[in-house]
Amino acid sequence: MRENLFSSASNTLLTLLGAYLVYITVPPVLDWAFFSATWSGDGREACMRDGAGACWPFIDAKMGQFIYGRYPLEERWRVDWTFFIGVAALIPMLISSVPYKFWNAVFLLIPYPVIAFVLLTGGTFGLPEVETSLWGGMLVTLVVAITGIVASLPLGILLALGRRSELPIIRMLCIGFIEVWRGVPLITVLFMASVMLPLFLPEGVTFDKLLRCLVAVALFSSAYMAEVVRGGLQAIPRGQYEGAQALGLSYWKMMVFIILPQALKTVIPSIVNNFIALFKDTTLVLIIGLFDLLGIIQLNFTDPEWSTPQTAVTGYVFAAFVYFVICSGMSQYSRYMERRLDTGHRND
Repeated sequence: MRENLFSSASNTLLTLLGAYLVYITVPPVLDWAFFSATWSGDGREACMRDGAGACWPFIDAKMGQFIYGRYPLEERWRVDWTFFIGVAALIPMLISSVPYKFWNAVFLLIPYPVIAFVLLTGGTFGLPEVETSLWGGMLVTLVVAITGIVASLPLGILLALGRRSELPIIRMLCIGFIEVWRGVPLITVLFMASVMLPLFLPEGVTFDKLLRCLVAVALFSSAYMAEVVRGGLQAIPRGQYEGAQALGLSYWKMMVFIILPQALKTVIPSIVNNFIALFKDTTLVLIIGLFDLLGIIQLNFTDPEWSTPQTAVTGYVFAAFVYFVICSGMSQYSRYMERRLDTGHRND
């Protein structure tokens, strides 16, 4: 410890400065979050006492809305089952020792989206229809983020391959698509999909607002993903291409079995970085009237039953904690995958 913290005058000064910053910040935060916090109550009166810290009963009382939005109470079991099936199918994919990953992936990519769509929207198999305008909270956050993540990777790979294509038309189309979508802010894309697109549709033709949002997010994120994958493709030595061609492999076999596995392995940190950024960018859907987790938390600040000086801070701290846990989990799993695939980042 002495060698690391007090080996020189500058290290000693930095150590003392760090200790002072911890001294002036950590105790007040702990006092606000735990020791002076209100842990139970049925309304704002419980959080209005002198010196009160975080108002955690507000989070407990609004947890249903934070997860489901305005999804009908009697139908929320459908959301629970959608989450349960998704998690049950995802966990085996994340554990390297579990077999049948191909069929697991097939289930997640084809049957599961159909099952989730039927369960969440209803209107078939005797399930009452639930309009997407009633969705909100973590449900919307996960639907937007997962759709964007799942759709952006294959689209990004195709766009990256298209940008490196020797066919001029395909190359120019892919370059144009990537540059246009990268050159426009996501807020503008969402606004165009929500407000402007219906103006150009024939009379009587309309699409669900959430569906328009999902398409916009998927196309936007795929443009960024394409550049990440292109970086990985450019990192592959020319000899790998020549070796695959010497074996007589076709273009697609060379890409699928030789080039892409190496390229994607190289850019795992950048891919996960895009996924994390996309997950956090889901908060922008609030601008088109969709209430994700942060949006529904902010909406509940206006509830007079929980109007206290600590309500907003508590809500934002809760939102930050949820986003941190999910983003940190994605980051930790990517580091695990890097170590498992031996991509040369063992010192991270």
